[in-house]
Amino acid sequence: MLKFVYLVNRVEGMSAEEFVRYHRERHAPLFASIPEARELVRKYAISHPVPAPDHPAPAYDSVTEIWFDDWADHDAFFTSENYLERVHPDEAVFIDLATLGVVVTEERVVL
Repeated sequence: MLKFVYLVNRVEGMSAEEFVRYHRERHAPLFASIPEARELVRKYAISHPVPAPDHPAPAYDSVTEIWFDDWADHDAFFTSENYLERVHPDEAVFIDLATLGVVVTEERVVL
C-alpha cells in the first residue's frame, strides 16, 4: 500500500476559515465524485489544524492523505481525464502549490 501525505498551505489572501470550508465543501466532494477515486483510491482523508494550547502554531493549513494499492493505480488516477480536467484545476484555487510538501510512504502499523 502506498500512502501519499500532502502538506498543504492555502493561497495568499484566503483566510483559514475560507480554506477549510472550500477544502471540505468543494474540493473533497469534487475529488470523491470522479469514478477513478472510487475505483483506485483506497483512502482519501483531509485534516485541518485544531486549537492546541501549549503547542507550536501549525506549519501547514492541512494534511491530505491519499492511499493506493500500488504505483499503477496511482498513475492511472493522476493521469485520468477526470482528474486532469476536473480535480487538478481546482487545486490551484485554494492550494499554494509552490509550498506543497509531499511524503510518499509505506505505512507500518506499530501499535
